Amino acid sequence: MIRVVIVDDQAVVRTGLSMMVDAEPDLTVVGQAPNGAEAIALCVDLRPDVVLMDVRMPVLDGISATRSIVSAGTAGAVVILTTFDDEEYLLDAVQAGALGFLLKDAGPDLIAAGVRAAHTGDTLIAPSMTRALLENRLLGVRSGSGTAGSVAGGAAGGAAGSATPAPPAEHAPALASLSAREREVLTALVRGASNAQIAKDLWISEATVKTHISSVLGKVGAASRVQAVVFAYESGFVRPDWSA
Repeated sequence: MIRVVIVDDQAVVRTGLSMMVDAEPDLTVVGQAPNGAEAIALCVDLRPDVVLMDVRMPVLDGISATRSIVSAGTAGAVVILTTFDDEEYLLDAVQAGALGFLLKDAGPDLIAAGVRAAHTGDTLIAPSMTRALLENRLLGVRSGSGTAGSVAGGAAGGAAGSATPAPPAEHAPALASLSAREREVLTALVRGASNAQIAKDLWISEATVKTHISSVLGKVGAASRVQAVVFAYESGFVRPDWSA
């Protein structure tokens, strides 16, 4: 069973989420908290597998609580669950170490999938928010048409005639430290591939995939897969292909 703690300042929301989570055969709610401060204390006591965390709460907000819980390692993973589809919240959640970002109206199936994904080290972000994360914040460009992602310097080309920018100096050592296989794994993370899909594509075991991911996270200074994807874009390893 995946042990879940639910954090929300509204009792009715906590009750509804608890019923939703407990209805899943492999999930169980082990605790609830009305604010971030109590969530931190609860995680110390219960050591849950996954925390479903609201953003706006009294006493201590969800982003600050997430940062504290991830830093202390008192929960396996944190998934942000909020009413607000704000890309600034999303980026803050990623930087705090959250392994998921979902909207409360996502529905029980997607919320359960987010919990399961976080428990296995995968990431699930509300589809409507992924583009905002990449375009408006990480890439620093005005929203436009197209999709993200050719690999800088790789076989997949960007827009016709576009030059690959040199990576920021602070990221160059980390990029240089990645092996060829680790670069393949990082590229797969950018695509949003699961551990199982990466293993299938690269003809390696899932255990080996986890080892490579851990190595990538350590080398690029990321606390989660999402932060590794952020690094990939900020460093220039992957850049948007607006012509796609």
